[in-house]
Amino acid sequence: MSSLANKSIVVIGGTSGLGLSAAKAFIAAGARVVVVGKSSEKIEAAKAELGSAALALSADATDPNAAVAAINLAAKNFGGFHGLYHVAGGSGRKQGDGPVHSITDEGWEFTLQQNLTSLFLSNRAAIQQFLARKTGGSILNMSSVLGFSPSPHFFATHAYAAAKAAVIGFTKSAAAYYAPMRIRLNVLAPALVATPMSQRAQGDAEVLAFVATKQPLDGGRIGAPADLDAAAVYFMSDAANFVTGQVLAVDGGWSVSDGQIPVEPVPAPTAARGPSPNLVNKLASWWVKLTK
Repeated sequence: MSSLANKSIVVIGGTSGLGLSAAKAFIAAGARVVVVGKSSEKIEAAKAELGSAALALSADATDPNAAVAAINLAAKNFGGFHGLYHVAGGSGRKQGDGPVHSITDEGWEFTLQQNLTSLFLSNRAAIQQFLARKTGGSILNMSSVLGFSPSPHFFATHAYAAAKAAVIGFTKSAAAYYAPMRIRLNVLAPALVATPMSQRAQGDAEVLAFVATKQPLDGGRIGAPADLDAAAVYFMSDAANFVTGQVLAVDGGWSVSDGQIPVEPVPAPTAARGPSPNLVNKLASWWVKLTK
């Protein structure tokens, strides 16, 4: 039997990037899926790619009703609701995220709304449904290595780091509370992955040179969305029934590697020179005169 057979899973942020890749993996493992996204164009593309095992809902993850509607859609059409994968989030750099001294109020509020508030809303909706059904279930939340392994030279977006660190604390605390109700909550923490959000970094030669040493696995490369799929399937499956409150970094070695920042070559130091032959000869001559 497939590892996700007869399971119904909601993916918030499931119409592109990491979420879409996971949705395809869930379906391949036997699940039926509801994906949620904002772009009507991406929704239509996702529906065509995922086929009859999926439904797509147009909604903003920061809307308190979005996850509720998606979960109800899954329960009504697929006969139940077994898991939530929250991927939705994004950079607030354009809105004013950055180092603490330069973060704007808009940048702070936008980044936390996108990455933390939206996740709280979907988790609340999922847990309320699990409790009402008395079935238990699995929640998988998306964090980032930047929540615990910073990179100040290239990725100094401190509101984003704060939000992703908060995702871990929120998930662990909720996991402890809801474990007796058989509700499991875990976290995936990727490093730099090729998604629509990371286009700035993907086009920066210095960042790519840094990533080659910061994510040294598999030749040193940016991650692909599919690199996270096996972990996502595992956490959604019954194989993970005894696992909760965990953070899995799927990061190519980021969190255990120094990473080398490209620098201009430093000229080799000039070798120290001894006294010139003329000075040696003069000193020798004076010494002879003094000792006569």
